[in-house]
Amino acid sequence: MQSVQEPWSHVEAFLSRPLLAIGRSEVSLLKIITILIALALIVMAARYLKRLLVQRLLVEKVHDEGARFALGTITQYLVVIFGALIVLQSAGINLSSLTVLSGTIGIGIGFGLQNIANNFFSGIIILLERPVKVGDRIQVGDVNGDVVRIAIRSTTILTNDNINIIIPNSEFVSNQVINWSHNDRNLRVSVPVGVSYSSDPEEVRSILLQVATDHPDILASPAADVIFSGFGGSSLDFVLRVWTSTRIQTPKILQSEINFRIFEAFGRNGIEIPFPQTDIHLRSASVPLFSEQPGT
Repeated sequence: MQSVQEPWSHVEAFLSRPLLAIGRSEVSLLKIITILIALALIVMAARYLKRLLVQRLLVEKVHDEGARFALGTITQYLVVIFGALIVLQSAGINLSSLTVLSGTIGIGIGFGLQNIANNFFSGIIILLERPVKVGDRIQVGDVNGDVVRIAIRSTTILTNDNINIIIPNSEFVSNQVINWSHNDRNLRVSVPVGVSYSSDPEEVRSILLQVATDHPDILASPAADVIFSGFGGSSLDFVLRVWTSTRIQTPKILQSEINFRIFEAFGRNGIEIPFPQTDIHLRSASVPLFSEQPGT
């Protein structure tokens, strides 16, 4: 029995041997392992708490998915920060002795980690102000897609091509962002149409509104409307404006479907869609196109 205890006592003595001192606190390998295990458990518990808040506890009280996600993310970071402070204090490490170290880290952030710090604080602003939230349809530069995840450093956008694009959070604070669903999920789609001058504008308006009414993805409220936009070179120009909440990810496909239905409806009702025309009027051939100049 004593032969088994002797190696263990040597291992314990090795793990308990002080490696460095922070202020008046001595840090051993055993203490470092204990702190790392405790921090890992805190991070795991914070992630579980976030999922619990987003998927269960806040579902009935907070109906907005983006708001639940923001509250869950903020709660996760608070649990990790305060948990880390408690673990360090419980391990006997005086945090006031880390002033010099924190000052050094601050200088490093100021010179070499500016982008990371910028994205970090931009992520805090996004979670608090919520200019974009999970589930929103947004456009940042040439990127157009749905927000699927907001982290403290970056935001993930899923495009219609099923591609995840990770964008630094600073882009949402410093650049222009188009949020198609900031207030609600309703999106207006405009469909331009041209008909011949022989067509009755009121009949064209009635047909276009009927096409909008018959489409299952077009909302009855707000109601569709038709704008008589002007007199073109070869056509009377109209714009059918409709609203949708289910096709916000695919407005171009919705516009294509409406165009198919308009073409079919015009064919049934004898409404002509004219070809572009350019009329050239020439004077009679008996009149010279270019008058002769004296001396030529």
